[in-house]
Amino acid sequence: MSISPKTFLPAAAIATAAALACTASPALAAPAPSAPAPSAYAVRAFAPQPGESAPDDITRLGDSVYVAYQNGVGPMGEASPSGATASTIQQYSLDGKAGASWSVTGRIDGMGSDEAGRRLLVTTNEDGSSSFHTVSPALGARGVKDYTYTGLTHGGGTDSAKIFEGKIFISASNPSDSTGPALYRATLSGSTAALTPVFADDAQAELADGPQAGTTTTLALTDPDSSAVVPAQSPRFAKDFVLDSQGDQQLVFAGRAGTPQQRLEVLNLPAPVDDTAFATGARQTLWITDSDHNAVYSVSGNFLAGDVVTSVTPNSGANYLASLNLSNGSLTAIPQLAAIHPKGLLFTSSR
Repeated sequence: MSISPKTFLPAAAIATAAALACTASPALAAPAPSAPAPSAYAVRAFAPQPGESAPDDITRLGDSVYVAYQNGVGPMGEASPSGATASTIQQYSLDGKAGASWSVTGRIDGMGSDEAGRRLLVTTNEDGSSSFHTVSPALGARGVKDYTYTGLTHGGGTDSAKIFEGKIFISASNPSDSTGPALYRATLSGSTAALTPVFADDAQAELADGPQAGTTTTLALTDPDSSAVVPAQSPRFAKDFVLDSQGDQQLVFAGRAGTPQQRLEVLNLPAPVDDTAFATGARQTLWITDSDHNAVYSVSGNFLAGDVVTSVTPNSGANYLASLNLSNGSLTAIPQLAAIHPKGLLFTSSR
C-alpha cells in the first residue's frame, strides 16, 4: 500500500491531547457502541532508547512487554539512510520501564510470543529476502537464534507470527499473485523453519457480513499482514485465528485452523486496518506503538471483555484507533485517542 504524508506531534503533546476530547475521523459505517467518555482514558508515553526508531510490532511474554523498532531498515532488509541494517527488540516492564534489548538483522515485521517455549517469534523483511528468528530473553545476549525458511512459495516475504493451538502460524506477505499460500505453519528444526500452507489467497470462505452473508465466495487476497488469536471472550469468532488482508480491507477468520475441519469466514471492512486487539477482561491496558511519533503508549480506561480495537490505515491521512463491530465490520473512531497514530496493538493486564 502507498504511504501518505502524516502530521507529527511531540509525544508529550499526544499524551496530553489523548487525555482530552478531540476531533477524529467519523465512523465509516453503521455505528458501533459509543466510546467511553474522555475521562475514562489515562495515557502514558514511553520514549525509545538511544538509536531506536519506528516502533512496530508489540507482544507480551511473561511479565514483560516487547516492542520491535525497525530503525529505518527497508522491507527487504535494505539499509536505512543512516546505514542501519538491524532492528531492535526492546523489553519494557508492565509499568513501562525499559529493560534489555536485542539486535536482529533485517526489518522486523512480525513478532509474537511463545509462552510454552519462553521465547519470542520474529519474522524479518515482509517484502522478500525474509527469514525467521527466535529470541529467548532468559539467555541474554545469546538469546537470538536465526532460521532459514524452506517451503516459502508465494513469492514474497513473511509478516505476523503467532502461536495457535500449539502451532506457529506465519502470514505470507507481499505475494506475487493471489493463488499462493496466505498463511503458513512453521515447524522448527535445527536452523530451518519449514513452511507448509494453512490456506491459500484464493481459498473458499463464507461471507460474514453484507447482504450476501452466509454465502460462499472465493478469496483473492493480495496483502496478508497482521494476525491474532481471537479470545474466548469475543462476542463473535471466539477461539478462531484471524488474518488481516490489509489492502483488501478484509479480515479472514479461520475456525479450527490448520485441521481438516478448517472453516473460513471473511469480514469485509470499510477501510484498511493493521493490528487488531481483543480485550479479554475489564480495565485492561491497551499498549500502542506509533511510528509517526516514535513513541509507545499505554492507555488505561473503561475497556470491557469482548471489546475489539483496531489500527485503521486510511489511504489518505493519519492512522487512527477505532472500535471494530464484529457483526457488520463497521469502524467507529475513538476521538479521545485521535492524537495517537497507531501501528501495533496489545491488550494486557497489569500483572
